Amino acid sequence: MKVMETSRRPLLAANWKMHKTAAEAEGFINRFRQNVADVKGMDVVICAPFTALHRLAALLGAGFLQLGAQNMHWDKDGPFTGEISAPMLKEAGVRYVLIGHSERRMHFAETVEMTARKLNAASHFGLQPVLCIGENEKQRQDGRTEAVLREQLLGALDGLAERDKGEAGLVIAYEPVWAIGTGTPARGEDAAIAASFIRSLLRQTLGEAAAKVRILYGGSVGPENITDFTGRPDIDGALVGGSSLKDEVFAELVKAVLSSGGRG
Repeated sequence: MKVMETSRRPLLAANWKMHKTAAEAEGFINRFRQNVADVKGMDVVICAPFTALHRLAALLGAGFLQLGAQNMHWDKDGPFTGEISAPMLKEAGVRYVLIGHSERRMHFAETVEMTARKLNAASHFGLQPVLCIGENEKQRQDGRTEAVLREQLLGALDGLAERDKGEAGLVIAYEPVWAIGTGTPARGEDAAIAASFIRSLLRQTLGEAAAKVRILYGGSVGPENITDFTGRPDIDGALVGGSSLKDEVFAELVKAVLSSGGRG
């Protein structure tokens, strides 16, 4: 990974989705940590199911392996059956939280307004939000990629309080919906163009602070292609789904990023 003037630290995030019991998660971490014991200069985030968070928090401690959640509600408490709040996640030891993943938008009807409220709440309560944005196949075919990215990104940032802009530890994950779980990733060149456009939008909104925001690529990432994305100037890592479920494969991804020139 190329060294950036801003010294953005590479980040590799695992999104386990609805996989792994707490016991399975613990076994994964114990095996995975042995394979990446010498890793330095990058962050690795495990976005686990809610039921595994407390157990993993006790295992991960304060090292380069960090804990993430897959979703949260925008209120700190209230009559929202089945939901989890930011203070609850903080108490469980969570540092990062995914917001606006395409599966949340598609299957649970999450809107741009909802992602904006979640983004503001995550920042307010000291979590580092990973905002997921990306176009679907039809939007791509219609030439609307940039319009969709603009709407999803700027709409979400509208919910971020002025006091938090530039200081929220914001991470953006560009995940083209047509590439997620399909085995057909975006080309490295296409992902780079999208990341550059996202960076330009961030500059319009955050000014100089845009240079600190890490941008990830997600969508059918594996050991065979990850460095095609992480070697790009505006791409600082990856959000990984299926390839993060096996500890040995995910360890390969970490090592691939480091061997390609990741900062260490």
